[in-house]
Amino acid sequence: MQAFLKGPSSISTKPPAAKEKGAAGAAGSSGEGKKLKPIPWVEKYRPKNVDEVAFQDEVVAVLKKSLEGADLPNLLFYGPPGTGKTSTILAAARELYGPELFRQRVLELNASDERGIQVIREKVKAFAQLTASGTRSDGKVCPPFKIVILDEADSMTSAAQAALRRTMEKESKTTRFCLICNYISRIIEPLTSRCSKFRFKPLSDKIQQQRLLEVSEKEHVKISSEAVSYLVKVSEGDLRKAITFLQSATRLMGGKEITEKIVTEIAGVIPKETTDELLSVCRSASFEKLEMLAKNLINEGYAVAQLVNQLHDTIVESEDYSDKQKSVIVEKLAEVDKCLADGADEFLQLVSLCALVMQQLTQN
Repeated sequence: MQAFLKGPSSISTKPPAAKEKGAAGAAGSSGEGKKLKPIPWVEKYRPKNVDEVAFQDEVVAVLKKSLEGADLPNLLFYGPPGTGKTSTILAAARELYGPELFRQRVLELNASDERGIQVIREKVKAFAQLTASGTRSDGKVCPPFKIVILDEADSMTSAAQAALRRTMEKESKTTRFCLICNYISRIIEPLTSRCSKFRFKPLSDKIQQQRLLEVSEKEHVKISSEAVSYLVKVSEGDLRKAITFLQSATRLMGGKEITEKIVTEIAGVIPKETTDELLSVCRSASFEKLEMLAKNLINEGYAVAQLVNQLHDTIVESEDYSDKQKSVIVEKLAEVDKCLADGADEFLQLVSLCALVMQQLTQN
């Protein structure tokens, strides 16, 4: 019986596996020959050299000097996400070393990699101790140092950052460090004092619009000028977010023109009509209506944290409220935001916020 069961299984399973393997291999080879793999637009349009970096003039000026032959200091880039920190140092490293030496001379460690005290002591130290020659295969002058890029450095433990201090000083002849972070306050003082600090500013609306229109033109995307302006507003100075939204909207529309409404849906922004309706219900002093609207907002999948941000802008900029009303409402907005960050229930926080807004708007 066992022999009977064994036999067919061995006959039936092996050949299909071999066939599948062969078919997959053939498909892979023919696919590679026919067309290139699709790349996310964020990667596709990442700056290839320092000149392509937008809006960060001071950093570009310093890196250009180092590309001309001047020495490079240890660097610390900080600022909001999507402003070009990682792109800038990678573009500079590619220009310094060329495509052949880039892999050997640059060690990039991200937050996704393990960067505890042991890795700093072993991997980074071993890489930093290797000496580098000053020649390139194409004959251009190449600096005699390597670059270690520590991305998201603010998520490193204090012990790992402390272990880095001595390595930075000891290997200064052969290695330069570039720390990249969003919050400079989370980097220990001894490290910040060893680096030249550069703050990356959120990109201006004009620069963002220009870049988005360039990408749209290259990708043959139809987009209205209102949609581009709204895309810039929604992304809040983060060009990476803006390009990602643009790509998502293009895939959704499939060749049709992208409008402001589509950008609103893609970005998860709550429409202005909805926030206006919420405030008008608060003025009506009907708690039943308020509870119903809050339920609808949650059921439609809107994030209450997003609503808090939008209500903050609406209330602060509006002239319909007195200073006292604004201060009380904004304090409550801050409290709700903190509770949501700690994992509180969205519906209860929304009702609590709206009840206070109702109380402020109706007590007079």
